[in-house]
Amino acid sequence: MPSIAIPMSSRTPAKAICAFLVVLLLAAACSGPAVSGAPTFTPSATAALESESPAATIAPSNSASSGASADGVVVTLRVADAEEYRVLLTDPDDIATAEQLLAGEMDPLIPVGTVIRDGDGGVNTGYSWHIDPASFEWAQATIELCDGRPSYVEDGTLSGDTFCPWSAEVVEVEPTG
Repeated sequence: MPSIAIPMSSRTPAKAICAFLVVLLLAAACSGPAVSGAPTFTPSATAALESESPAATIAPSNSASSGASADGVVVTLRVADAEEYRVLLTDPDDIATAEQLLAGEMDPLIPVGTVIRDGDGGVNTGYSWHIDPASFEWAQATIELCDGRPSYVEDGTLSGDTFCPWSAEVVEVEPTG
């Protein structure tokens, strides 16, 4: 099983515990047959866990977006206080989350998406790649293999299909049209 790293520097103890429980649930789901006497996790157990912990829910309750156009919004993310990249968001929940992050109304989340390396940066001006809007999501924890800077994606240092910069912060949300 691959190792999973969870950045703890910006996490509260309750969120760290929730992230750890998510990792345990993932490990249990991927480990094959249950060991005799080991606890098993069922969808109902997961639902009960999530209902008891509001930190386990990352989607905002308000899916209406004030700045969204019919085509979505362009979100600018700053990574490690040094580099920026842009992502087109079309899902109303993702857009609402970006706006709440920009306003400081939510704890930091990690942007995750599939990298499209087709020589067209699209809204991600200055780069030869962009994030597929259909794959984009916000996460509380990710594996370390997709963490890095936008320049690492550009120069091939990060060669995987997924980009998830842990230190990214939303610095701008603007309508596309």
